[in-house]
Amino acid sequence: MNTVSLFQTLPGNESDEFACALTAGLRAKPYQVSPKFFYDAAGSALFDQICELPEYYPTRTEIGILAEHANDMATCIGPNAEIVEFGAGSSRKIRLLLDALHRPQRFVPVDISGEHLHASAGALREAYPSLEIRPVVADFTRPVALPPRMPGHGARVGFFPGSSIGNFDPQEARRFLRQIANQLRGGGLLIGTDLVKDPAILHAAYNDAAGVTAAFNRNLLLRANRELDADFVVDNFAHYAFYNAALQRIEMHLISLHSQNVHIGDERFHFAEGDSIHTENSYKFTLEGFHALAMEAGFRPAATWCDARRWFCLHWLEAPA
Repeated sequence: MNTVSLFQTLPGNESDEFACALTAGLRAKPYQVSPKFFYDAAGSALFDQICELPEYYPTRTEIGILAEHANDMATCIGPNAEIVEFGAGSSRKIRLLLDALHRPQRFVPVDISGEHLHASAGALREAYPSLEIRPVVADFTRPVALPPRMPGHGARVGFFPGSSIGNFDPQEARRFLRQIANQLRGGGLLIGTDLVKDPAILHAAYNDAAGVTAAFNRNLLLRANRELDADFVVDNFAHYAFYNAALQRIEMHLISLHSQNVHIGDERFHFAEGDSIHTENSYKFTLEGFHALAMEAGFRPAATWCDARRWFCLHWLEAPA
């Protein structure tokens, strides 16, 4: 099965990229689209709600690890650091890290959703008036032009929480990690990974009782209607998420409940009953498996912090100079 690609060479602005990716994905078999297009303003807000759900353990577990071990992480990172957060969301996690760091010099949040990014950066400026904050609106899955390094700054360090690395297929994860290892030379990367566990726990996390994850998945169709002159009838598609144990990943799909035609601009797409749009993968890791992946990408695993149940893990990876 072809997996949903986060690496797509697409022209133009974000809506143009979304149009290109969605129409290309619906011309393919099986139908697919990259999960990076979940995160318009509405999708980002829905994801923030997901992070508060009782079934969704990754956020609170990772926050607990950060709260307990942030001082040790700060020791690994060192003083005067510049922190680059890839796929910056809400600021709860970065605040825990910033509060522990010794004289951080600059924070560079990078995200594809400009509205959400600038709102978060504005709140951080109020909380950290002495910290330079330079948001970059960009697709972090491609090489990003970061601000030039400044004299007197310490290491340039990446922060990639939330196990977002799990949204890449293994080949793309390796490629992405190599890409940012080059950007972080002489520094390192603090990265979160969701670990392999009881499938029942995983199933509940992606099929919450309140239906917020379903709304998040379907928002992709609403976004297409808003931005691309599409005519998806959202109630004609069901949210479906399951754990594929053989591939150690959660898969999310939108399932067509009826035979139907959908138009995107002037193009028509037919969905038979049961056809699926594959919208996301979320790979789960073992410690050994992730460390092997990191080393293949050029990092050196140097420290690891897990919760007591070993459901989630934060890794400090050193990037050679």
